[in-house]
Amino acid sequence: MKQIGMMAATIVLAAAPFVSAAFAQEKSVKDQLVGSWALVSNTVGEGDKKVEPYGPNPPGSAFYAANGRFSVIIVRAGVPKFASNNRETGTDAENKAATQGAIAYFGTYTVDDKGELTSQIESSTYPNFVGQQQKRTVAIKGNELQVTNPNPSAGGGASLQIWRRVP
Repeated sequence: MKQIGMMAATIVLAAAPFVSAAFAQEKSVKDQLVGSWALVSNTVGEGDKKVEPYGPNPPGSAFYAANGRFSVIIVRAGVPKFASNNRETGTDAENKAATQGAIAYFGTYTVDDKGELTSQIESSTYPNFVGQQQKRTVAIKGNELQVTNPNPSAGGGASLQIWRRVP
């Protein structure tokens, strides 16, 4: 009987490094979110009513720091340059295209292990975001991040952003 107990203890001790390594590999959603992300797509709406408000393949970057800070910028590809080469003297049409063709915001964030991302927006190119707390849902699979926003700034139904991790 004593011999069986010693064998069981030996097996448990031998397996311990493998068990602890398996648990160490399980990262929290926040740990998985931390890093740099490049936008792959951004769609709003569902089915036949789905649109790409920033066009196909829009350039965008998102950064989530371990200290709880974040920034996001999305720009429509092909926004026309200002003829004056001075952002202070754009025409009404140039200003409209630039304003409607980009969104940027930054602040602090928290994310729980169910994937609910809460952002406290400190400032934004869209003034209505300033001071807002916004909630989104995130899902991370490997190097892909999906962010669902139930209330995008341009309306039209929920948006789905697909991001890929930047090494």
